[in-house]
Amino acid sequence: MKAFYSADQSQHHPKFYMKNGKAIAARELPERGEIFLSSLSGLEIPVEKAKDFGPGVLSRVHSPDYLNFLETAYEQWQQLPDASEEIIPKSNPSRYAATYPEDIVGRVGWHLMDTSCPVGPGTWRGTYASAQTAQSAADHVARGEARHAYALCRPPGHHAYPDGAAGFCFINNSAVAAERLRETYERVAIIDIDLHHGNGTQAIFWRRRDVMTVSLHADPAGCYPHYWGYGHERGEGDGYGYNLNLPLPHGTSDDVYLDALESALEQVAAFAPDAIVIAQGLDASEQDPFGVLGITTEGYARIGARLRQLDKPTVIVQEGGYISPILGDNLAAVLKNFI
Repeated sequence: MKAFYSADQSQHHPKFYMKNGKAIAARELPERGEIFLSSLSGLEIPVEKAKDFGPGVLSRVHSPDYLNFLETAYEQWQQLPDASEEIIPKSNPSRYAATYPEDIVGRVGWHLMDTSCPVGPGTWRGTYASAQTAQSAADHVARGEARHAYALCRPPGHHAYPDGAAGFCFINNSAVAAERLRETYERVAIIDIDLHHGNGTQAIFWRRRDVMTVSLHADPAGCYPHYWGYGHERGEGDGYGYNLNLPLPHGTSDDVYLDALESALEQVAAFAPDAIVIAQGLDASEQDPFGVLGITTEGYARIGARLRQLDKPTVIVQEGGYISPILGDNLAAVLKNFI
């Protein structure tokens, strides 16, 4: 097994995000990457520098106007009088009953879907590097160079929509990995084990049947992203039945989680994927700062072992999981099953 990473990811270094109407210190920090790298070193998993494949696969996941916005927004924002150091939206329109704006203030509101995605001077370079890391890991597996690979991605990506950033996420890394795998494999399943629903991933593949999207997450009735992630959301058109959500009660522990995972994997088996993307969040941990679910380190070991039993070409893409004393241990608990 090999891991992929780009040091350019650390250029995205947000200072704050909005919670309950207050600006608080950011949780999605470069230090997360350092913790994950330390964990990989402890497992003796080699880390290869991510390649730059260009924007091709990214543009199959995200709209051109959105990618252009991410690349140019900060420079344009700084030309405003009294511009803030980091960008947050002034307003958010009802986007599909509205007109795409020309001015930067309007486009910020259009593309930044909530206030947890401040854009700073290094955001584009960091998020682009994170996406290239996901593609590098997927390319490694798709070329048959290894059965499994880990993409150390930060910022994460599973909340990012085709044309919008949300929930600390700018480019949907798991979708990028799936799109690269689709060049080689007929059917790909994305299994999202993050604390939060992978609403961006769901939206990207909502009408497709070549990529099955599965998400186990805290019940959105009381947890971000609030509006998506319910069990009745099944997909639409050709994609109906190819999206599966399993919302879990707050406080869910290992055994209940593993039961839900087993139920999900029964449907994954019926889909018969040729390759797997694991959208690996570690924020369901009992010690994660979000404090919503109660998965132990041993629980993560069991989750990893069960996913390994799928015995498919697998790309593990890092999603959430925030700084706690056991963050690195939880990563190791999953990955040791794939070595």
